[in-house]
Amino acid sequence: MRYRTFPSRHRAPRAASRQRGSVALFFLLFLIALLGFGAFAINLARVDVVINELQNDADGAALAGASQLVTAGGNGSNWTQAQAAAANAVTLNRSDGQTLTTGAVQAGYWNLTGSPAGMEATTIAPGIYDAPAVQVTVTRATNQNGGPIALYLGSLLNLLSVPGSATAVAVAAAPSTVDAGGLFPVVLAQCVFNQYWDATTNQPVIDPTTGQPYEFRITNGQMNGGSCDAGQWTAFLENANNVPTIDNLIVNGNPSPLSIGDSIWIEPGAKTAIYGSVPTNVTVVMPVAAQIDSKTYVPIVAFAAFHIDASVGGSGKYIQGHFVGGYTLTTAAGGVGPAYGAYMAPRLAQ
Repeated sequence: MRYRTFPSRHRAPRAASRQRGSVALFFLLFLIALLGFGAFAINLARVDVVINELQNDADGAALAGASQLVTAGGNGSNWTQAQAAAANAVTLNRSDGQTLTTGAVQAGYWNLTGSPAGMEATTIAPGIYDAPAVQVTVTRATNQNGGPIALYLGSLLNLLSVPGSATAVAVAAAPSTVDAGGLFPVVLAQCVFNQYWDATTNQPVIDPTTGQPYEFRITNGQMNGGSCDAGQWTAFLENANNVPTIDNLIVNGNPSPLSIGDSIWIEPGAKTAIYGSVPTNVTVVMPVAAQIDSKTYVPIVAFAAFHIDASVGGSGKYIQGHFVGGYTLTTAAGGVGPAYGAYMAPRLAQ
């Protein structure tokens, strides 16, 4: 008997088939994970950019508010005006294409040493390191400034958006250092401030008969209260007593930066010709010293703003004027010193 044989069909092993399916599934899972990591990296950079935009917005708004703390005649505490300026500045900016409409604005005192931390109330009695300040927080969240920050491929991360915010603090502080060219060559006696300066408000004392700050005279032995020599000429770091030197200092100011604690030369008396070089109807910044009644070097204890109303030569030889509050220095300054009416340009503290 013959047997007929038929060729068998080739069949792939089931294990190989399952292996191909596992590779495809692994690739799919890897692709999803890869896309997830890519989305995470893209969104991390995106959120960082938007937060930086918010920080720039908060910085600008805080500086705009702080600039109003020391407007002419102010005392570093025009709180309402400063808050309004900061709030308005927020609305002038955009974040990720979204127009900003609101920010949390707070005014008060900021301790520059960080102790205590955070904003202090406007009602405290400020210490030497407590500077008038404005704090601004700008937030992107639900119902705030266009909502939270939208994410690319957010569905892969099961996260479509995230909130974000930034905070800035800007201060208006009295300086402990004044750069070259910022000082007028007259040093004021600290004792004169006991009569004509209100330390509780950081404002000049008002003369009730005029409704204006008290007028008084300085230089050439002008006395106030019978025992207080109000002011004297100074050649700053140079021991000099001649008209050309003082004339040059009147025009150009201190040749080098000066700080609280630096010693400057007191030069009592001056020639009549110098008073003809003194500008009038201007506000200048002068160093302050504890005593100024003899030819010697004395340490600076503060810087003050003084408005020159008149300069008289002849037999009188004096400068007449009054203290000013809230005067912003036009030259660079740094540190922080007692508030005698002269302030640095607003700067960021946080």
